[in-house]
Amino acid sequence: MKRVLVIAYYWPPSGGSGVQRWVKFVKYLPAQGWQPVVFAPLNADYPSLDPSFQAEVPASVEVLRGRIWEPYAAYRKLTGAKSTEVTEISSGKKTWKQRLSLWIRANLFVPDPRVGWVRPSVRSLKEYLAEHPVDVMVTTGPPHSVHLIGQQLHKATGIPWIPDFRDPWSRMYYLKYLPMTAATWRRLRAQEQAVLDQCSAVLTCTPLVQEEFQAQTRTPVACITNGFDQEDFAGPAPEGDGCFNIGHTGLFAADGNPLTLWEVLGSMAAEDPAFRQALRLRLVGKVDREVLDALADKGLADNVVALGPCDHATAVREQRSSTVLILPLRNDPEYRPILPGKLFEYLAARRPVLGIGQPDGAMARVLTDTQAGVTADWADAAAMRSFLEKSWAQFREGSVPACSGDIDPYSRHATTKALAELLSRTCDG
Repeated sequence: MKRVLVIAYYWPPSGGSGVQRWVKFVKYLPAQGWQPVVFAPLNADYPSLDPSFQAEVPASVEVLRGRIWEPYAAYRKLTGAKSTEVTEISSGKKTWKQRLSLWIRANLFVPDPRVGWVRPSVRSLKEYLAEHPVDVMVTTGPPHSVHLIGQQLHKATGIPWIPDFRDPWSRMYYLKYLPMTAATWRRLRAQEQAVLDQCSAVLTCTPLVQEEFQAQTRTPVACITNGFDQEDFAGPAPEGDGCFNIGHTGLFAADGNPLTLWEVLGSMAAEDPAFRQALRLRLVGKVDREVLDALADKGLADNVVALGPCDHATAVREQRSSTVLILPLRNDPEYRPILPGKLFEYLAARRPVLGIGQPDGAMARVLTDTQAGVTADWADAAAMRSFLEKSWAQFREGSVPACSGDIDPYSRHATTKALAELLSRTCDG
């Protein structure tokens, strides 16, 4: 059996669907003839973890740990923040302490605050690989500093190396809010270009990012999307509770607050007492205060069921028991190529999806191809209302809306098979 070294910052992953990507690959790669070895931080300052994923990692998988230094403790001390994440990377107003911390983060930690993990990781992995060779290496980011580990190991050992981009790098939407100097921007873009040009192959999880990278380098760029695990959705769906449940799982950020959708729902509730009585907005995960305030402003506070952060099994159960699911993207033009990981779990839940974002974006392509829902522009109240009225009519007739399009290409079995083929091609040169 061939061996692949996977260098991942998040291990085990948090509840975010995007970072579940590699625990699922690792789970199914042995059946495809590949034995994974995982290298991850020993003492990372994770924002959150879902320990339930650890049970999915096969006992045969070797997990290596390396110590990491991160600046988050100093950040919290400086700003008085309680979160492990620097959430102020946005266009909002900042205190002078927040502005200072963002300048330091932007210009002294390039490409990201986990860059302190690079040097000790390269040193320890050189020693490991000398005694325990592998056939190929994969680095998965963000944080994109992990790709610098792969870059240096590839140069030192000659082992084929694939950087996996779960998100864009220099084109990531929030970078414009970081106060980078011109020199820092040049450095970050040079890092990205060197990684793209020096690796053996590039991997992305969205076709639009694949197109962007392929225009930027001669290195072959593959796309393997995120997906859903059939085992997570086994068995019959939970029985309904008699409510018209609009579900959302995962982080609900202020810059993805669908104000037009809340206005539509508020109008429908005001016009139809039966709709108001049946309506439930079930929100699983962290919800920014601005979202809850906007719902209250439209008279929907009593219709909100905010469950807070939950484990993955609970999130899946909520997805499957929803009448419809909503997936508003961040209202930013640079979010067009992004495919949120939870989209694929929404597909597996077989409930109609109302996407909110660019109608010509990556998410819209998937929803159209799988006939799983529609994508409305952020301000397109007519499209949102049409979707909701159709779903409400079906609900009142006693039928729970369901989708039956072809979603098999997005199963974890299918995506892992594609990954195994990419690893083999890369090893064969």
